[in-house]
Amino acid sequence: MTITETTTRFHIGLHVSDLDRAVRFYRVLLGIGPAKYHDDYAKFEVDEPPLVLALYPSPQVPGGTLNHAGLRFPNSEALVDVQRRLEEAGIATQRQEGVECCYARQTKFWVTDPDKTLWEIYTLHEDIDHSGFEDPPVSPDAAADLVWQHRLTVPLPEHIPHEPDSLDEVILEGTFNAAVAPEALTTFLKECSRVLKTGGKISAHGLVGDKPFPGTPKLPGLASLVQHVPVETDALQLLETAGFGSLAFEKLGDIHCFHVNGVELREMRLTGRKVLRSTGLPTTLVMYKGPFAEVVGEDGTTFQRGVSKRVTPAAAENLQKGPAVEQFAFLLG
Repeated sequence: MTITETTTRFHIGLHVSDLDRAVRFYRVLLGIGPAKYHDDYAKFEVDEPPLVLALYPSPQVPGGTLNHAGLRFPNSEALVDVQRRLEEAGIATQRQEGVECCYARQTKFWVTDPDKTLWEIYTLHEDIDHSGFEDPPVSPDAAADLVWQHRLTVPLPEHIPHEPDSLDEVILEGTFNAAVAPEALTTFLKECSRVLKTGGKISAHGLVGDKPFPGTPKLPGLASLVQHVPVETDALQLLETAGFGSLAFEKLGDIHCFHVNGVELREMRLTGRKVLRSTGLPTTLVMYKGPFAEVVGEDGTTFQRGVSKRVTPAAAENLQKGPAVEQFAFLLG
């Protein structure tokens, strides 16, 4: 039999640990059945986009040198159709609207196959003149804050590509929900501190529990990407260990998200600052205004309401950068 092919097609081959399970996933993702399906091989042939996807039953380390695979669709309607098809089949996705990355503005969603190969399904809105990762566009009137972001779907980098004391903010989106050892997280957080300016902000967003989560999370919907559920105070303690101060929960789900395996899961938004190291003699006069009779600062200093106290310039600046700044008066003399 002679096969005539007039279309150039991209061909990709993936190792899979369970061929039947992988075929079920890609049947939903691609919207068609396999063109060939044997005990030791399966192949999908897609007309739009022109793609040949071959699957080989041979378990490997997920991803390897592969960062991710992707499909670009011509419009948002096509993107919605694919995402709906996956969600209706019980396959969770993570959507991002109008995100800037790779020198383009895109709407996309992420999904992983049963062997944790990451797929980016997206539509392109427009090209832009900055990467969208480390260098946000500069306003014509004023320089924008320099911000770097890490997401749950990306492995922790050993090095953040910025100079020391150069960033205004580091955003950790789901970072504490990755399956990473606390020691590796502490090392990474110290790298975050390295690139932040003094007083620079660190922001962490994720899912936490009121007690240790038993086993591996298998959560519904967008939360399916969560690999680890820390206890509410774990992120706070790790940031403290890494040397951050002025830590405060902007959100800790006063109304619980949902219960799974006996654990109450809550949304967490936690912020902190890169603090100054205390140097020199106490020279700055500070008064705590209330509402409490007294409070204790992170460095152990006790402030009594209405009583002025001299602190180091570093401690005063840390208070000025913190969430309780309105509760203090900074005096001359």
